[in-house]
Formats: sequence, C-alpha cells, structure tokens
Amino acid sequence: MKPTQHSTTRREFLRNTGRIAAASALAGATAPWVHAAEQNTIQVALVGCGGRGSGAALNALSVKNGPVRLVAMADVFPARLDGDYTWLMKSAVAKQIDVPKDRRFIGFDAYQKAMDCLNPGDVVILATPPAFRWPHFDYAIKKGLHVFMEKPTTVDGPSTRKMLALAEESVRKNLKVGVGLMQRHCPERIELHDRIRSGQAGEILTMRAYRMHGPAGSFSSGPKPKDASELMYQIQRFHSFLWASGGCFSDFYVHSIDECCWMKDAWPTQAMALGGRHYRGDSVDQNFDNYSVEYTFADGTKFYFYGRTMPRCYEEFASYAHGTKGLAVVSGWNAPGGQCRIYDGQKFDKSKLAWRSRGPKSDPYQLEWDDLIDAIRQDKPYNEAKRGAEASLVTSMGRMAAHTGQVIDYDAILNLEHEFAPDVDKLTMESPSPLLAGADGRYPVPQPGITTQREY
Repeated sequence: MKPTQHSTTRREFLRNTGRIAAASALAGATAPWVHAAEQNTIQVALVGCGGRGSGAALNALSVKNGPVRLVAMADVFPARLDGDYTWLMKSAVAKQIDVPKDRRFIGFDAYQKAMDCLNPGDVVILATPPAFRWPHFDYAIKKGLHVFMEKPTTVDGPSTRKMLALAEESVRKNLKVGVGLMQRHCPERIELHDRIRSGQAGEILTMRAYRMHGPAGSFSSGPKPKDASELMYQIQRFHSFLWASGGCFSDFYVHSIDECCWMKDAWPTQAMALGGRHYRGDSVDQNFDNYSVEYTFADGTKFYFYGRTMPRCYEEFASYAHGTKGLAVVSGWNAPGGQCRIYDGQKFDKSKLAWRSRGPKSDPYQLEWDDLIDAIRQDKPYNEAKRGAEASLVTSMGRMAAHTGQVIDYDAILNLEHEFAPDVDKLTMESPSPLLAGADGRYPVPQPGITTQREY
C-alpha cells in the first residue's frame, strides 16, 4: 500500500501523540505493517549497515520521546546487513524492530527500496560511506523524509556544492535533518561554548587539536584479493580511498575540526599543511600517516590540527582553545579529568581552575537523536545539513593542503572542479570503480609539490 497522507497532516499527528482516535481515523493511509493504534509511531529505515549505522539505529530506537520503529534496512553487503540485524535483535530495543526479510534490501538501489517503505514524515538514517551521501539525501528529500546522516557529508568541492543546494531544498520543505557531529549536542560543550563567547577565557587567539593513535578502521589496506571486485573492495575498505570517504583525514578528523570551529563561531578561510607516509610495506591505500594543518580565520586567529595514525607512538585525542585570559579544554581522553574546563592562564594548573563541567557524563550520540525526534514531533526548525557540509568542506580543505603542498582557500576548494566520483549515483554491482589501480596493484597517492591542482 502506498502512503497517501500529506506530510503536514502527519506532522500534526506526531505533535499530538495521544490522540488515538484521530490516529485510528487515518489507519488506512499508512504503511501496511503499522497498526491503527500506532499512528503516532515514527518509522525508520537504515541505509548503510556498519558500526555507525547500527549505533545510530540503536539511538533512534532509544529516544525518550517515542514510539519509534525500525522497518527497513539496506546495504550492498549481505553479511553486513545480516550482522547489524542480528546485533540489533539481541539489544534492548528488539521489540521495536519489524524488518522481515522482504524489507532487507541489497544492492546500489537498495536505499531507494528502503525509503519506499516509509511515509512522508518518517526518518531515514544515511550511514553509508560519505561518497553516497548526496544522492541518498536527494532521494530522501523527494520522498519527504526527515534525515539523520553521518559525518562527513561531503568529500570534495563538487559534492559540497551539491549538498549545499540540497540543504536549501530540505529547508524549503521543512524537513528536519540531523548530522552526526554529535558534540554539538553535548551539554558540557554547549556550556563551555557559552562561557567562551561570554569572554571567560578572553579573546581566542589560538586553538589546537590532536587525534593521534594507532591504525583504526580501514585506514590501511593491502593489495586487493584477485577474485574481489575493485568497486566492492574499495567500498568495504572505504577509509582507504579518497573518493569513498575523503580518507582517514575527513572521516576521522572532522569531529575535532568542527568542534574547534564551533568554539570560534567561524570557519577558517585558508589552510596550509604538511603530511607524509612512512614504512607502509605493501599498503596500497591513499592515506598519509600523519598530518599537520595550520588553519587561519578571517581575523588572523590560528587553529593547529595534528593527526597521526601510527602504532607505538605518543597518543592524544583532545582539543584546546587559548584565550587572552585562559585555557579552555574542549575535549580529550587524556586531558586532566576528561571534562570541559577553563583555567586562568595557559597551564593545566589545578590551583587556577576557573570552571569545569559538572554532573554525570552525557551521551551526545543519544542526545542528538532525542533532539531530532523532538523537532519532528513539535515541528521545530531543525536542519544541520548546511553546517554539516561546511564542516566537511573545511576538513577537506586541510586535507587538500597537505596532499598538494599548497595553501588552499575556502572558496578555492568549494569551487574546485575535480570531483572524486562524479557518477557515484549511477554505480551498479557491475560498474568499474571511480578509482582504478595501476598495473602494480597500487592506487594513486597524493604527491605534494608534484600534483598541485588536485589531490591525485
């Protein structure tokens, strides 16, 4: 049965979840697996079954302002979809899952089939590799669906331009869109941001952030197995390939970059960077092992980012803001206390602790979902698509500066013509990959100072 109700009517339903009689009156206008007494239920489809996909689905089904039900799943890998489904069915939200085999879809068109199971006003989770974000978002908008999409949302200038245009369209249609930069929903960081803006740390002059740890995800990849599809191998190991994810830089570092820009309330206007590869053996991925980026804001303020993905080296995952009055700890696993803090002066001096966050540690992964569902039910303005695209572009700006050895301006990368995967919306299981290996089985690696107008 095709959904027939208008999305505005559905929003009014969701706002008045207790009106069961009214819900029953529209029983025939919803998807066949939803009962008449459950018209206030928000249905969810998961597109992209992996670690973040299953995590987002769990958070969606765990919201305080339910009911929410998972009704469809999609991926290009059957084993990944089956693994997510099995894991979710063993979780505390299993009773909210209604995804029989005929609503578990495989293939490059699976995202359409999963979204076709929803009504206007329902929610789709977009958690595939970032390269697919814009065509999936485009289809969700056409279907009138609210969206939660994982970060980063773009990988280069052309995909960012597409996402920015789609963001405007989603706003015009009053769709609610969440982006997985969950720290923006963290109460401790929100209070820190307010204190920085009120001047408690003084005028911010410098920021610095670190994400330095051993290999994670599919950061490094060896030669493709001979019997494997080039395209499917690269999608399965998407952190290794710039077209699929923006590489480890975009996928790993966007959180740190976004939260520092948030504290500054601005996006940097240019980036200068260094980076390199070391003792990589038979690795054929496109990533550098380390990156150092100097971002510059319009007022001349500097933000230094350091990323390293190497074993047995010093590790740090933290962000700091230095003001004329003091030091703010934005985040960090090995920052003193692991909490947001402001110190008088520039040292971690306990005797000069001016403020620290209090109370139980929050779960921003859950809070971003609570906020999204609340906005849907209350019909509040809520759309993070533009900010998510801008954060992704600024991240790509730092990456491109390292990969080319050039100073990269915000406007320059936004208007760049080199698109990593221009026909990503047309891929099928039989398609060649947007990136092809050379005769030696290796993929093109950035060469700073040699290849300067594009990353590879």
